[in-house]
Amino acid sequence: MRTGYFYSLVFALLTGASIAVIAAPAVKPETTSASQAMDVSTKLQSAKVDLNGADAATLQRELTGIGKAKAEAIVAYRESNGAFSSVEELLEVKGIGKALLDRNRDKLEVN
Repeated sequence: MRTGYFYSLVFALLTGASIAVIAAPAVKPETTSASQAMDVSTKLQSAKVDLNGADAATLQRELTGIGKAKAEAIVAYRESNGAFSSVEELLEVKGIGKALLDRNRDKLEVN
């Protein structure tokens, strides 16, 4: 008799605890952190690369299809010919074609 009473008490206690856990509001602090991280990465991605101010490492990191050699060629062209007057002038750099420019056009600006 005592054992049956004990098991019933334990069952009632566990059932009440599980209902309390299910009914408790779910807190998702990771979701907030993730959305803030996405906002920061969106801002970073929306920032354009200045052809007249970026160094070779920045060009290589931010532009699609631009490796170390092409990034250094862009910087060398800028140093020998002066500042870029337009994004289209990038076509004058050896190794930069129309397809590569079109892939990166939305990421580039000239200041």
